[in-house]
Amino acid sequence: MPEQDFAQVTTWVFDLDNTLYPPHMRLFDQIEVKMTDWVMTALNVDRARADHLRAHYWQTYGTTLAGLMTEHGVDPGPYLNEVHDIDFSVLAPDPDLAQAIRALPGRRIVYTNACAPYAEKVLSARGLGGLFDAVYGVEHANFHPKPSARAFETVFAQDGLTTAAAAMFEDDARNLAVPHALGMRTVHVAPIPEPASHIHHHTDDLAGFLRLLPG
Repeated sequence: MPEQDFAQVTTWVFDLDNTLYPPHMRLFDQIEVKMTDWVMTALNVDRARADHLRAHYWQTYGTTLAGLMTEHGVDPGPYLNEVHDIDFSVLAPDPDLAQAIRALPGRRIVYTNACAPYAEKVLSARGLGGLFDAVYGVEHANFHPKPSARAFETVFAQDGLTTAAAAMFEDDARNLAVPHALGMRTVHVAPIPEPASHIHHHTDDLAGFLRLLPG
């Protein structure tokens, strides 16, 4: 049962996009358009090529930004500001999720491949502001993105969490491999399961899953 697997957890780590809000709200669709626009301008390529590079860099490096930094020496600051300048009104508050997160014992943190200021805006729009002890963005990992082990180790060292007593909730299954290797409980939050040895649990209802846990 889930509650038994999480009995020793004292730190709860949540991804942000498509984890703390459902994919059907389609917030990230706006970001993908912004990313493609940015690549078109910065690299002077047409939309089809820019869209290909956006997806290719995400698949290869973990984020489009990581690919742009590695292959083109892009300054992350202007990029992050531009692609996260979006309409947050598509997000609705979720009182049930807020209550379920508030009931979790121990520390609660957000760790996203986006930047922390953007994460704070998402949390506010979802009615989750003030529920987390810390919010970490890609800037806290020196712009190394998940699923890189270096990224996780950098953020977790800053936070001081004990991985053997922590759980990770993520929509991107590949981002759970390192947490699993570090001894964390792993939960894939997505509409469709992706069976893998590094995933302990799957849910398409985060609030419902959390209500099953110790609290």
